[in-house]
Amino acid sequence: MPLFEYKGFDARGKTVKGVRDADSVKALRAQMRREGVMLASVDEAKAQSESRVEVRLGSGRIDVRELAVVTRQFAVLLRSGIPLVPALTALAEQVDNPRLARMLGDVKTRVNEGASLGDALANHPKAFNTIYVNMVRAGESSGALDVVLERLADFTENQAALKGKVIGALIYPLVMILAGGAIVVGLFIFVIPRISKIFDHADAQLPLLTRLLIGLSELLSNPLIGGLLALFAVAGVIILRQYIKTDSGRLRWDRFKLRFPKMGDIHRMIAIARFARTLATLLSSGVNLLHACKIARNVMDNEILAGVVDEAAAAVSEGQSLAAPLKKSGEFPPIVFHMVAIGEQTGQLEEMLANVARGYEQEVEVKVSTLTSLLEPFLILFMGGVIFTVVMAVLTPILQMNQFIK
Repeated sequence: MPLFEYKGFDARGKTVKGVRDADSVKALRAQMRREGVMLASVDEAKAQSESRVEVRLGSGRIDVRELAVVTRQFAVLLRSGIPLVPALTALAEQVDNPRLARMLGDVKTRVNEGASLGDALANHPKAFNTIYVNMVRAGESSGALDVVLERLADFTENQAALKGKVIGALIYPLVMILAGGAIVVGLFIFVIPRISKIFDHADAQLPLLTRLLIGLSELLSNPLIGGLLALFAVAGVIILRQYIKTDSGRLRWDRFKLRFPKMGDIHRMIAIARFARTLATLLSSGVNLLHACKIARNVMDNEILAGVVDEAAAAVSEGQSLAAPLKKSGEFPPIVFHMVAIGEQTGQLEEMLANVARGYEQEVEVKVSTLTSLLEPFLILFMGGVIFTVVMAVLTPILQMNQFIK
């Protein structure tokens, strides 16, 4: 969404100014009118000024766990009755991260000048994403900012925990793959060439397996061929990355991720869990369903599934249910659209979405653990097979030579 700089007046005649994202100027005016603010001027924010702010304050993302701690401390300060600006001052002095401290100082300055907290945070999108900013705005509108900040802290910690569990479970297999690859390359480049010298003066013909390994070793040891292979590999990765950045390439890549055996199911579960958790948190914080869908679709990291959510949001804007497009797509499991339908019928959509997220988060943990437990022995067997093949390729001609001598 584009960013707009605005100035206006609230119900008490106080000047209000800030930066906010919206689909259009008309949409921004309607949104601010609902919040009791009449706009006097609206201009599209310039990316250049935004980049200057980032350079001055320090660019880069803030660690999510650190952000969760700061958000929870913010909620405690507000719940204790401390006004907004002094609370921001205390937070800026409390945090150890200098970049985050400067950002909080800038937010405090903007709030002091009349901007809302949500608009002040929106000036730092790398630290405070769209979900964070919109939940804060909803909290400001409802007068329950401390409650919303507490939910934000829970949400941020939950997302970080899920990501940490998946990464943690995959670290050991990844280390084994890298170590195994290094061992195989080392065998072919350093070990086999030395062993092959033993057979250089042998009159007997070497076994096929030995000849193949020696030939492959000589190929990989050749600087020209090795350099060309490395160059082709790097070029292939660069071309693939550029293709994935195109619309058609991204769709094909995301479809491939969903269809990939075993890992596709896990990827789908993670995407749905993140969507359900985000949507539930936004709805419980007072963000309307249509706007919440437009925000939550961005956390899925898959354009196929996000496209389904876009269709669902369009249906919601026309007064239809959220569950029907999810069911029609065939991309969402039955339990998801059934629970969404029940939530819509009973008026408990947030609770149903939270249950979906909780169930899928637990299932992701189990599936990742199962997959890694199956992958580890397979990798061990693979490495054992490679080493056994090399040993046999070396020992077979030696044994044949001994028999020939006898």
